[in-house]
Amino acid sequence: MSIKDLRVNGKRLQESLEAMGKIGATPGGGVQRLALSDEDKEARDLFCSWLKEIDCEVTIDEMGNIFGRRPGKNRDLPVVMSGSHVDSQPKGGRFDGILGVMGPLEVLRTLHENNVETERDIVIVDWTNEEGSRFAPAMVSSGVWVGKLELDWAYNRTDINGKTQGEELERIGYKGDAPAKAFPIHANYELHIEQGPMLEAEGKTIGAPKGVLCLHWYDIYLTGTANQVGPTPMAGRNDCLLAAAEMIQTVNKVAHIKGDMVATVGELHNYPNSRNIIPDGVHFTVDIRSWEDEHALGAWDLMETEFQTIADRHGTPIKMETTWRVERAPFNDALVNNVLDASEELGYSSLYMVSGAGHDCSYINQIAPAAMIFVPSKGGRSHVEVEESSWDDCEKGANVLLQCMLKSANEV
Repeated sequence: MSIKDLRVNGKRLQESLEAMGKIGATPGGGVQRLALSDEDKEARDLFCSWLKEIDCEVTIDEMGNIFGRRPGKNRDLPVVMSGSHVDSQPKGGRFDGILGVMGPLEVLRTLHENNVETERDIVIVDWTNEEGSRFAPAMVSSGVWVGKLELDWAYNRTDINGKTQGEELERIGYKGDAPAKAFPIHANYELHIEQGPMLEAEGKTIGAPKGVLCLHWYDIYLTGTANQVGPTPMAGRNDCLLAAAEMIQTVNKVAHIKGDMVATVGELHNYPNSRNIIPDGVHFTVDIRSWEDEHALGAWDLMETEFQTIADRHGTPIKMETTWRVERAPFNDALVNNVLDASEELGYSSLYMVSGAGHDCSYINQIAPAAMIFVPSKGGRSHVEVEESSWDDCEKGANVLLQCMLKSANEV
């Protein structure tokens, strides 16, 4: 059989995704596998067992990133890599991230059972804590791996209970010995659900994004004066939750004024969070994304100025921290064309587009040629329990990935 005629086993891919979907399953049909939780460990253990079944060399690095390597003919050549993540959002979906791990696993299983040799090693990876929902920021382990984030800084990131990322890596047994340091990569592909409505709206099967938007995260802390709500007159209160509410409206207003961007407040903590106490502490987050970094920075300048004005008016001291910034990631033209060409050869319709969500590929793209492969998300929904993609589309995305990886892995 010609490698052009190779196809993945769609039923096996579905079974793998369903097996992973049982780990951390939620009543609403989603999953909750927060990074470095017991559920994350269970998924990792299963993934490693599957890698060993197809004779992959398994390596775990200092950040808990799991690499499965399938040897090629010339092991001195830079590798072809593909992967994503098995951790999820709280009450997240059962396709986000995990499709990008089970997809390349199915590619390797297909190559293994057909005894296909490639010129280059092929590597599959599960990146630790892509979501950033337990330990902020997102994509932290791929960021360390490419040298953009410091290892000790990443280890010291804490969750809401004060547990550190380093401690939890040790607790679940996935703080590996291998250095969290990039090795030479010839090409990197990431298969993922779109997480948006464009493919479904356009009636297309495969998305080939030209790149990922820039991502800017900020943390805002406000201090007010706590008091009993009944005896305290409305005039003269230092209500930091009220100030925060005005600031949240500002985020939405600026995003609309600037255009060609999105801005969101997704996390809000109120202290002491009692119905009959005026709040004396608020922490909220701001997430700004745009194709143009300067555009996003300009939006933040407007927000920052107005936040300070609001805080001064309410008498609520404010602290604003820049938590994380990732520049936009334009993907490699040749690899994006590989995705488009493979889609055409397989008879799948495709769409040249932009990724609005952040992915580990954003970091890998900074050190090596990279591209992504999208499949449709029903209703454009993601990071929620009702997240859904068809099994047929998942299979087609994996077939595109198979052909792209084979093409790149046989280049010398």
